[in-house]
Amino acid sequence: MNTLNEAQQKAVETIDGPVLIVAGAGSGKTRVITQRILHLIKTGVAPTNILAITFTNKAAKEMRERVRSLLSSDKSLNLPVSMNERPFISTFHALGVHIIKENARLLSLTRHFTIFDRGDSRRAIKDAMLQCSVDPKKFDPGVILNMISRSKGDGINRLAYFDHANGYTEEITAQIWEKYEIILAKEKALDFDDLLLKTAELLEKYPPVLEHYSEVWKYMHVDEYQDTNKIQYRIVKLLAEKNKNLCVVGDADQNIYSWRGATIENILNFEKDFPNATVITLEKNYRSTKNILAAANNVIEKNTLRKKKTLFTDNDKGEKISLTASYTENDEARSIADTSRSLISSGISPREIAVLYRTNFQSRVLEESFIKKNIPYQLVGVRFFERKEIKDILSYIRAALNRESWSDIGRIINVPTRGIGKATIAKIMAGQSSELPQNMKQKLANFWKLLDDIKKEIAENKPSETVKFVIRETGIEKSMDDGDTENEERVLNMHELVTVALQYDTMGSEDGIESLLSNAALATDQDDLQKNEDAVKLMTVHAAKGLEFDHVFITGMEQDLFPFKHMDASPVSKSEEEEERRLFYVALTRARKKVYLSHTILRTVFGSQRINNPSEFIDDIEKDLIDDRAQEKPSGAKAIFIDF
Repeated sequence: MNTLNEAQQKAVETIDGPVLIVAGAGSGKTRVITQRILHLIKTGVAPTNILAITFTNKAAKEMRERVRSLLSSDKSLNLPVSMNERPFISTFHALGVHIIKENARLLSLTRHFTIFDRGDSRRAIKDAMLQCSVDPKKFDPGVILNMISRSKGDGINRLAYFDHANGYTEEITAQIWEKYEIILAKEKALDFDDLLLKTAELLEKYPPVLEHYSEVWKYMHVDEYQDTNKIQYRIVKLLAEKNKNLCVVGDADQNIYSWRGATIENILNFEKDFPNATVITLEKNYRSTKNILAAANNVIEKNTLRKKKTLFTDNDKGEKISLTASYTENDEARSIADTSRSLISSGISPREIAVLYRTNFQSRVLEESFIKKNIPYQLVGVRFFERKEIKDILSYIRAALNRESWSDIGRIINVPTRGIGKATIAKIMAGQSSELPQNMKQKLANFWKLLDDIKKEIAENKPSETVKFVIRETGIEKSMDDGDTENEERVLNMHELVTVALQYDTMGSEDGIESLLSNAALATDQDDLQKNEDAVKLMTVHAAKGLEFDHVFITGMEQDLFPFKHMDASPVSKSEEEEERRLFYVALTRARKKVYLSHTILRTVFGSQRINNPSEFIDDIEKDLIDDRAQEKPSGAKAIFIDF
């Protein structure tokens, strides 16, 4: 407590009633939450009566580890050696999984229900479209899925959507949604959005369920509150209704996810929603230099949808922000790679360098330049659990636990090849197995026996041993023993899954496997960063949220790219303008020591070159904070003809 500043101490010690902690970037919010949890326990609150919710597995893991360290190192607690009670710290979706599993029968589910990932949901939507005689070539299944997903995030279930469907597209979506739900129910499955929607419905429709969790979790904490959507808000409101001991931590200036349903009003209206709330503002930044914070304050103060605050720091003034103008995106990428190589040569670790961009298409030329310069890099966004070989192994485990998960069975019944084709699978799903030839019946019997063996392994052995068993007994690893370099990498990925499973071994056999499957389904882009590869990180600004680096490049600082303007030339609303500015603010505040801004005169977008103006955000920053480099020469001879 002696190391906390005055505002942080107040946030830690104010434990009763609703509390809003407005935490600026780099202000030590995770430290405040973990110290607050420790303080609650030291005042006599049982660890099991404390709930803390955040948004990513990475953030939840870090918080759990910090709390564990604080509890084990604080001698004044005088805890018994056997003490194993801990606060419940998880993501929103993991909380949903926990509540649904404990009440699965109320939803006509089994404890081992399947969680559909995006790919599973898209395939099911496509099947539902075909059942509704809707051509997937005319209606994109991904667009239909997004419409359903957004509705669920807004707390709207299928029946409510059907009642208010307006126009042909919404009416078709309602029909597809009905078939989609039938597919989910048949497979005893929920999709990603159901984990929240069904949780809210359980708490609302079954008073004993709400009463139980209200008694269990008497003190609640919600991190990144500005990123909550309507259904998450409903869950928080329900769980906090009885005890009112709700502490939310967030920053309206870092609300950058409206496109996936996050509502800035949740944090702006907190005092209205929870009367007599205590509001504490954390403005002291422990991350960035004075120059970086001055630039960030310059940018964000133009927004009106915010709770006013001004970040300050005791850190050094630091270097000015570099600004580089390049002719093309190739020249920009070359310049960034050259600067990165110079930084690494000077002794800076590659992992302390990040290159941020507004949209994913910008990564291609950056990757090419880093490859040419032989600079180690990691492209954030290629998820470990999305790799085919990893999904195959997990599908074997899910199918062994849930024989009604036809999406998993369909995925692995012929992996590796067993001579079981789509026509056979269709007959099995239609209940026509008796009509199959005898040799096919034997193949199927062998497959079902394999699933039985895997289920037995799950019950008797640790998760890591189960994963090894699946890799070995299914024949997946053997099928890839052909000397192909890509297959070698796939085998290494499977071995890495064994390493991942090791951390679940202490939880027991079935509980450990359940947690592994849940966390795999809920994994985000940032989770792969846990390996802490010593490589420069390339990622979108959205993916960088919550991370920090010594040196940060922010690329593509051009009008209509950052701030982004939609290709359909539709007018940009005031709220969209402010969110783009918040996004740039987030990008700036990822840096500890140095920020590099860059833009191009020409950029090729969708196959055609366009002439760019520098981003208006550059003009928001005071000139004495910027080191404006001379315009770089193009890397190769080129002629540019502009027809006026």
